[in-house]
Amino acid sequence: MASQIAFVIFDMAGVLYDWDTQVRLEALARLTGRPASEIDGILYHSDFEERAEAGDPDNGDAYLAEMSRLLDHEIDRDAWTGILKAMMRPKPQILAIASEVVELVDTILLTNNGIMLKEAFPVCAPEAFDIFGENAHVSAEFGARKPTPELYARVCERYGHDPRETLFIDDSEKNVKSAEDAGMHAHLFRDAAALRVTLKDHGIL
Repeated sequence: MASQIAFVIFDMAGVLYDWDTQVRLEALARLTGRPASEIDGILYHSDFEERAEAGDPDNGDAYLAEMSRLLDHEIDRDAWTGILKAMMRPKPQILAIASEVVELVDTILLTNNGIMLKEAFPVCAPEAFDIFGENAHVSAEFGARKPTPELYARVCERYGHDPRETLFIDDSEKNVKSAEDAGMHAHLFRDAAALRVTLKDHGIL
């Protein structure tokens, strides 16, 4: 059996949910009248989302105001949450595994996202919120984003766990490597079967 794990961190997009970014772009295109490719460049190939994921802006209203300014079209809270919910597809098998794990060890969700998602978790991701509750976190809460080591250190400090007793689950090779470099155990997510094997190997399931 691998070393004892006391703390498990689940990623969201690509692990607990499928994340269809094209749905988001097409919805924003219909809403604003701009081409989807233009919106992609303005929002997602600029520093806007990365700054938001690192905590700037630090509240949902400011995030929406900046998005509206960049797109020259008002994006209100209902529109934003509706679009995000439409692009997310829950993965029942993985959510079921997470439900088991939260009963056994300290477990959180950690996703690279701005503070808007934290405020909208119960609406956008009710399946995950039912499992994790207030332990469903966005990177913006910690002022850093994956794969920066500061994020992992701050999360472990918040929950009082040593990285060496932490299992990090993510579908990004870059994020997994950075978690390992920070001293964590890490699982590169591919499917439910392999995840169960890792959790059993660590004595969790």
